[in-house]
Amino acid sequence: MLAILAPVLVFGLVIFVHELGHFLAAKAVGVYAPRFSIGFGPPIFRFRRGETEYILAWLPLGGYVRMASRHDAETAFLEGGNEEQATRAADEPGYDPEAMIPFGPKPVPENRWFESKPLPARIVIMLAGVFMNVVLAVAVATLFAYLYTQVYRSTVVGGVRADSASAAVTRIQPGDTIRAVNGTSARSWNDVRRLIVESSGSLRITTQRGDVDIPLGDAPDAGQRVAESLQYYLAPLIDTVFAGDPAAAAGLRSGDSIVAVSGRRLRSWNDMVAEVEASPGKPLTLEIRRAGVPETLTVTPKAVTDTDAVTGKARVVGKIGAGSVGPHTERLGIGSAMVAGVQITWMGAGEVFRILRGIGTGATSVRQLGGPIAITRASVDAARNGFDQLLQLISLLSINLAIFNLLPIPILDGGQILINVLESAKGSPFSVRTREYILRFGLAAIALLFVIVMYNDTRAGFAKLFEWVGRLFGA
Repeated sequence: MLAILAPVLVFGLVIFVHELGHFLAAKAVGVYAPRFSIGFGPPIFRFRRGETEYILAWLPLGGYVRMASRHDAETAFLEGGNEEQATRAADEPGYDPEAMIPFGPKPVPENRWFESKPLPARIVIMLAGVFMNVVLAVAVATLFAYLYTQVYRSTVVGGVRADSASAAVTRIQPGDTIRAVNGTSARSWNDVRRLIVESSGSLRITTQRGDVDIPLGDAPDAGQRVAESLQYYLAPLIDTVFAGDPAAAAGLRSGDSIVAVSGRRLRSWNDMVAEVEASPGKPLTLEIRRAGVPETLTVTPKAVTDTDAVTGKARVVGKIGAGSVGPHTERLGIGSAMVAGVQITWMGAGEVFRILRGIGTGATSVRQLGGPIAITRASVDAARNGFDQLLQLISLLSINLAIFNLLPIPILDGGQILINVLESAKGSPFSVRTREYILRFGLAAIALLFVIVMYNDTRAGFAKLFEWVGRLFGA
């Protein structure tokens, strides 16, 4: 059930909002819109209200708004049929003798055609779907930020870990207070991470000791890696002790404050973690304060194979089975959540543009593109992992659809805008033959894209199938 409902919710909502934008804009400027459909293929149900018939079809991979157009015959097969040819006979269900085509015999007035409207009105109609997808992305990201984002108001650095890609970050020291990133004030650790991740080329972090310049180079994830290298401050205070682990065996309790490890004074929880991780199997002397009274305990960290958060490499470290008291966080107010929603959407859009630019320059493989199967899998995974991840997926997919529709491919919104602008500059519509060539190019481009994303979606499955067949026949 989840495999069915999650993709329908994600696809359906994003597509519905996009088509609703076109529909509302068309109605606002007076264009006749006889059909509003979500999905393709045979309808699950349909009803007519006023001038428009509303349809929910079986294949929820798209949608369309039928608008009266003198070019209707050329594009009818893309959007469900020619309204002129689909006029209902007097003995058919739904025939209305007082209605316009296709529900009745009355012709559509020319001033209700799409082409009869001035260029700005036509551009508004074509951009309305993109606009509504942006609004949906921001709204869903705002809801996510309001429900799930916790703000840590401190900007004090608790620890610094760096690899070769971000070695310069080690000029920042534990205990530093980050005041600004690239000249923008940072009021919380959330701000610090966001501003660093958004950086490209170079990064300037301002602390109470001065500016630290960090070159990022051309690596697309350089900002992310610097952000992962910086850890926020946590006091060396025990919150959780896990039964059966070395900390419990040594007598540590919740509320204990760690003052020193083997004579080394601690400034933060990160200092204690560094001492423990560096001593697998080696006894450590802990100086603690319990209810204000100093005590000394001995603990021997167990050896554990762990993955380094920065380098991604496996390593053997010491663990004692104790957790720290977390930072004091606050939920975002609605105003701050809206700001965060815009920022999340902007970052998502930037990532989409980065990938498109990379594909255009050859720096990024088209194998990163996913299609309906990939989105279906992501929808199911997100629904299984929680409502927060489902919200993030809807927001990201909505801004993806908005940007994709702006591409100058003839059958997309961006391509239609370009055609209308060129016709307006030319002073007359393109000929039927020219429009046919343009339409064929658009179809070929979309068909090629569809083949690529379907190959990407299915190649892993086919590889497993061929491997299974090979084993079956002893190959």
